[in-house]
Amino acid sequence: EVREAAVRLLARREHSRRELERKLTDRGFSDGPIEEALAGLAEAGLQSDRRFAESWVRQRAGRGYGPRRILAELAERGVDGETAQIALDDEAPDFDAIAEDWYRRKYRDRAPKDFRERAQRAQALYRRGFESEQIRVLTGS
Repeated sequence: EVREAAVRLLARREHSRRELERKLTDRGFSDGPIEEALAGLAEAGLQSDRRFAESWVRQRAGRGYGPRRILAELAERGVDGETAQIALDDEAPDFDAIAEDWYRRKYRDRAPKDFRERAQRAQALYRRGFESEQIRVLTGS
C-alpha cells in the first residue's frame, strides 16, 4: 500500500527521497513501512535523488534561475550537496546566457537611470540565484 502510493507520486514527476517521506507521512503511513518502501524503490531504480536533481536543474534553469538558487532549492528538498553539484555540473546549463536572457526580458534594453535602479536590478539577479560575476557584467557595477 505504501509502495503503491509512492509509485503513484513518482508517476507524476520525480521526487526526492525526503519529499516522498513527507508526502507519505502526511497521508498517514508510519515510518517503518515508508523506509522499507523507499529503500525498495531506490533499489529498483524507481526513485533516485540524482535523477530528481537533474530534472530540477533543467526545470529551474529553464525558468531563468541561477545556480545558487537551484542548489538551495535542492538542499531544501533533501538532496545532499554533492549530488546536487554533480547534477548541476552534468546538466551544465549556460547560466551566463540564462541570466542575460532573463535580464533582457525583464528590463528590455533600458539602461538603469541611477545607482538605486542599478542596485535594484543587481538584487533581483541575486534573488534569482546568479553569481556575483554574472550580476556585475549585466548591471555594469
